[in-house]
Amino acid sequence: MTFHIITLFPEILEPYLRASILGKAEKNKVLKFNLINLRQFGEGKHKKVDDRPFGGGAGMVLMSEPILKAFRSIKIKDKKKTKIILFSAKGKEFNQKMAYDWSKKYKDIIIITGRYEGIDERVKQALRAEEISIGHYVLTDGDVAAMTVVSAVGRLMPGAIKLESLEEETHWNLLLKTEKNIPESKGLEYPHYTRPEVLTYQEKKYRVPRVLLSGNHNKVEEWRMKASK
Repeated sequence: MTFHIITLFPEILEPYLRASILGKAEKNKVLKFNLINLRQFGEGKHKKVDDRPFGGGAGMVLMSEPILKAFRSIKIKDKKKTKIILFSAKGKEFNQKMAYDWSKKYKDIIIITGRYEGIDERVKQALRAEEISIGHYVLTDGDVAAMTVVSAVGRLMPGAIKLESLEEETHWNLLLKTEKNIPESKGLEYPHYTRPEVLTYQEKKYRVPRVLLSGNHNKVEEWRMKASK
């Protein structure tokens, strides 16, 4: 899968995408990242990409033409397997099922990140892009939201992470129940513990639940099911 991200600040995304699981997935050719600098498609000597909103109001709005030019620079192999999204507070809220569906359905995901007061509405209309929200709050930019979507979708691609690591995760119950070898979740993920067995912090002791130290796999599984919310 290739993520094409149109952004004013590719330097924000670069270190995140090239590190850890996503970076390894790119090296193993499971994922590919195409960062497109919107400023390169700006107008005039100063590469202008924003302007005042019609009708008045505070702030600036990203202009449609630079974004559409940046979009046209992307080589799309199969339109049916391409998803175009942009971020908006009024968009559909992104969730685990959407991430899973996209990981199965698309080979190219084009993400248009916004800044300032937002993006000219005609970009959505012209590209038939889907508006996505990652929560009921407002961010300074769409780059953080882009990283969220890439992380959620990219890690589900075969080879990015072991299936065993996914099966017991929170929100697994939102995935398609008909998919083969995908177990149903009993709820949100249970608590996790690791060494030491007894943690001392500010003269107070915090112990790992004894059942997890018992070696009895049936009792451990029973505790985990009860501890899942």
